[in-house]
Amino acid sequence: MPKEDLTELEQTLGVTFQNKDTLRQALVHRSYLNEHPDFPLGHNERLEFLGDAVLELVVTEHLYQNYENPEGELTNWRAALVNADMLSDLCAKLEIEPYLHLSKGESKDKASKARKYILANAFEALIGAIYLDQGWDGAKTFVMERVLCELPRVLQQRLYVDPKSRFQEAAQEHMGITPSYKVLSETGPDHEKEFQVGVFLGKEQVAVGIGTSKQEAQVAAAQAGIEAKDW
Repeated sequence: MPKEDLTELEQTLGVTFQNKDTLRQALVHRSYLNEHPDFPLGHNERLEFLGDAVLELVVTEHLYQNYENPEGELTNWRAALVNADMLSDLCAKLEIEPYLHLSKGESKDKASKARKYILANAFEALIGAIYLDQGWDGAKTFVMERVLCELPRVLQQRLYVDPKSRFQEAAQEHMGITPSYKVLSETGPDHEKEFQVGVFLGKEQVAVGIGTSKQEAQVAAAQAGIEAKDW
């Protein structure tokens, strides 16, 4: 069962909602309503739609006003700040998950790729809820404090560059070697395959990644390789 008392969550978010139901609706996943058709609120997808636009505009405005870089670079920086990986991590940091209204199946499935998107979408829905309840200034303050605070890390760690490129650059710089990738296993039916890919530096297997496509598994392996080598 999700936590119902939202006081602690409001304290964590730094926002006191005038309408608690606006906050509560941001936490309702579509799957919950399938099992609880009498629940008085709708799911959070419309709030997510709104929050996505607010988030993108706040981040875009900040980058435009503070950096003279070309459009392409700013686009990559923005993408690194608002992608599902970043937003799901921020959602986890704020400990929002215990408040989410999910179906029993979704509640159990904590490690899947789907859960990452549920968390990221809930974060965007929260921004939409804050915008409706607190207006532009309230939403902007939240995004500045919770999302744009990650920009220095994005720039320092070059998170705006895809993991395969980052790992290749680091491998060539540190070892003079170009990484190679090899499929270690392939499981599941055609419509639901899972690939396990190893990334190698010479004969050394540095890390393994899993994905629903070879490309996705390679990216996961490259990210794991960066972490394994502490590059």
